[in-house]
Order: sequence, then structure tokens, then C-alpha cells
Amino acid sequence: MNVSVSLENGLLPDRFGKYAPDDCKRNGHPCVSFPIEIEGVPAEAKTLALVFIDFDAIPVGGFCWIHWLAANIDPATTLVPENASRSGAVSMVQGANSSWSPMAGGHRGDPSANFYTGPYPPDKTHVYTLDVYALNCELPLAEGYYLSDFRRAIRGHVLAKAQCEFPSRA
Repeated sequence: MNVSVSLENGLLPDRFGKYAPDDCKRNGHPCVSFPIEIEGVPAEAKTLALVFIDFDAIPVGGFCWIHWLAANIDPATTLVPENASRSGAVSMVQGANSSWSPMAGGHRGDPSANFYTGPYPPDKTHVYTLDVYALNCELPLAEGYYLSDFRRAIRGHVLAKAQCEFPSRA
């Protein structure tokens, strides 16, 4: 299985991150998700899931920043289009990003907490990790699930995993 994201000059395009235009932001944060191409999903897959994380946030804030969680995506999906997180173009159950955390100045009731929130590296260019999983079942997750819930739910159900890493500028 392979996953890819189109870059501009080796970076995530600005419209999906910190330098997004105002109409692509919500509460000052980028909210338009980037397109993802997926190839070679195993025939026996029942769903796909994705996790988009910034491990470079650890030295800055003390924990990795979760930008997007999505599960129960149709395994026939070869393109998760731009803005799929908010547009509904692809059916998915989305989990909580790090924006809800009180440690990040948020709260659980924040309506942006269960959607894509784009890169916003505060100190330097960060490298972001996108993992896409092919699973042998639909996951029993409700909207707003946590990464820890996801990790437990996929145990014993991963048929394949594809990863790509790419930078977004500070």
C-alpha cells in the first residue's frame, strides 16, 4: 500500500497550514485538509483510517500534536480530496485533534476539535507524519474518539500501513 501527498517546493502547500488565507481558517487555525492519494489497498480491507501527527511538537509543547484522525473510510477510496474533513466528500468518523486540550488552551466542546487542523509550527519547519491504515473491520468508534481509543481499536485488525512524512514551514 502506498500513500502520497502533493508538495510545493518540497513543503506542504501553504493553503493547508499556517499561511492559509483567512477563508481557509477557523478560529485562526488552518482548517482545509490536504488531498491524499492512496494506492494498493489490500482486497480484503473493510475500511481505511488515517492519523496525521506532528512529532516535532514534543520539544515545543511537551507532547506530539494530533492534527487529524479519521476512521471507517471506504477501502475503495483512492483519493481523499481537498477539504474532505469538513466537506463530507468522503464518509468518515473523525477523532479529536489536539485543539481540544486544556494544555493547548482549548476545551472539549470546541467545534473544531473533531476535524482537520493544519500545521502551525511555532518555532521552525516541522516534519509531519501521515499514517494510513487498511483494516479488516469497521472500527467501533464514535465521532470525537481519542488517539488512544483508535490505537486500541486497531489491534489485530491492521492489514497494511503506509506512511509519508513531509514538512510544513514555520
